[in-house]
Amino acid sequence: MRTFDFDLFVIGGGSGGVRAARMAAQTGARVGLAEAADLGGTCVNVGCIPKKLYSYAAGYAESFEEAAGFGWKLHKEPHFDWAHLKSQRAREITRLNGIYASLLKNSGVVLGTGWAQLVDAHTVEVDGKRHTAEHLLVATGGTPYVPDIPGREHIVTSDAMFDLDPFPRRLLVVGGGYIACEFASIFNGLGSQVTQLHRRAHLLTGFDDDVRQFVAGEMGKAGVDIRLNSEAASVARNPHGKHALTVTLARGQQVEADTVLFATGRVPNTQGLGLEAAGVKLDDKGAIAVDAHYRTSVPSIYAVGDVSTRVQLTPVALAEAMVVVDALFGKGKRRMDYEFIPTAVFTHPNIGTCGYSEIDARAQFGEITVFSSEFKSLRHTLSGSTERTFMKLVVDKKSDRVVGLHMVGADAGEVVQGFAVAMRAGATKALFDSTIGIHPTAAEEFVTMREPMPG
Repeated sequence: MRTFDFDLFVIGGGSGGVRAARMAAQTGARVGLAEAADLGGTCVNVGCIPKKLYSYAAGYAESFEEAAGFGWKLHKEPHFDWAHLKSQRAREITRLNGIYASLLKNSGVVLGTGWAQLVDAHTVEVDGKRHTAEHLLVATGGTPYVPDIPGREHIVTSDAMFDLDPFPRRLLVVGGGYIACEFASIFNGLGSQVTQLHRRAHLLTGFDDDVRQFVAGEMGKAGVDIRLNSEAASVARNPHGKHALTVTLARGQQVEADTVLFATGRVPNTQGLGLEAAGVKLDDKGAIAVDAHYRTSVPSIYAVGDVSTRVQLTPVALAEAMVVVDALFGKGKRRMDYEFIPTAVFTHPNIGTCGYSEIDARAQFGEITVFSSEFKSLRHTLSGSTERTFMKLVVDKKSDRVVGLHMVGADAGEVVQGFAVAMRAGATKALFDSTIGIHPTAAEEFVTMREPMPG
C-alpha cells in the first residue's frame, strides 16, 4: 500500500479549512494545512467580524442622536476617531488570528505558511516543498469581483474598506448585494456622504421583496443616496483634488467621490491552485464542482465553502467541513441541509431572515398565507428617530408550517436565530400563536400576528 505524509491536507486556513483540519486531527488523523495569508480567512480578517465591529461603531452615532429623547445631554459634539477604530479592530483581528493558530497547534495540525498548489490527486506543493496526503481538501473561499471598466485601478474592494486612509468624506458604493448595502449603511453612520449605485430596480436580489423595499426606504431616510437602475461606466482621477474621483455612469451622469467601492459580488478563489493539472473540474459558475459529499471530479480531493459556492456563508462552510470530516474519519452519518438557513444583513436597520421569500414560497408550496407588521419600536417613541421595524411570516396553507420568517429592525439577526430553531423543527403558525410573547419586545410581534394579508 502507498504511504502518505498526511491522512488529510487542507488548502486554505479560513473558517471551513481550519474547522476541517482541527476536527480531523482530533480523531487522530495526521493533518496538514497551508495558508498564505492570515488565519481565519475572509470572515475573520476582512469580512463578518470587522464588518460587524464597524457596524457597532456606526450605531453609536445613532445612539448619540437618540439619547436626548431619554434625557441625556451631551455637552460636547461627539468626535469620531477613525484611526482609533482601525487600531482597535486590527488588535482584535490579530488576537483572533492567534486563537486560530493555537487551535490548530493544540489539535496537532501541521501548519505551513505559503501558497499551496495541487500537483496530482494526492500531492500538494507549498512554496516548492511537496507533501502527499490520502485526502486533499480545498477551502480557499472567494475573492471580490470587479468588472473590467476604464479606471478600475482607482477603485477599492470590500477587502480594503477597513484600513482606508484617509477616511472617505464622500463614498460611492457600486452594487446592491448585502456587502454593498452593509458598507453603505456603515460609512453613512460613521459620517461619510454615501451614494449607492445599483444596476437593478431593487436592492438585495434574492431576498423577500417586501424586505428589499423596506430596507431601501430606511437606508434612504438615514441619508444613503440610493440610485437604482444606474451603472458605473468608468472611473477617473480628478486632477483638481488629491483624492477626488469622478465616476461616469452609463447614461452620462457623473458622481464625485473620495473613495469608490465596487461590491459587485464575489467569485470562487480558484486561480493558481493547480486544479486543471490535478484534473479537478469547475462548474459553469467557475466554482469547484462537487457532489453531495463535497467530493470533486477527483475522488481523493474535496472542496467546501465559497470555493464551491453552495451558499456563501461562514456557518455553512463550517457545517460542510464537518460533513467531510465525518465521512473520512467518523461514522459518515452527518448530512448538510440547505433548507431554512438563517442569515442576517448588517444594514442599519439590520435584516434577519430564515426560509422562503413570499415569491419562492408560492412557487414551492402553492397556496400560502402571509402575515406582516410594520411599526415604530418602543425605543423610538422617545428617541425621535423615524426608524420603523418590519416583520413578515410566510405560511404553507396546507401544512400550516411557517416556511418564511423575515425581519428588518434592531438586532434582527439575534431575534431570527432563535426562531430558526423552531422553523427547523417544523413549527406551525398555530404553534407560533400559542407561544407567549415576551413583553415589551419587538420579537413578540412574531407570535401575535393574527390577520393575514389579503390575497
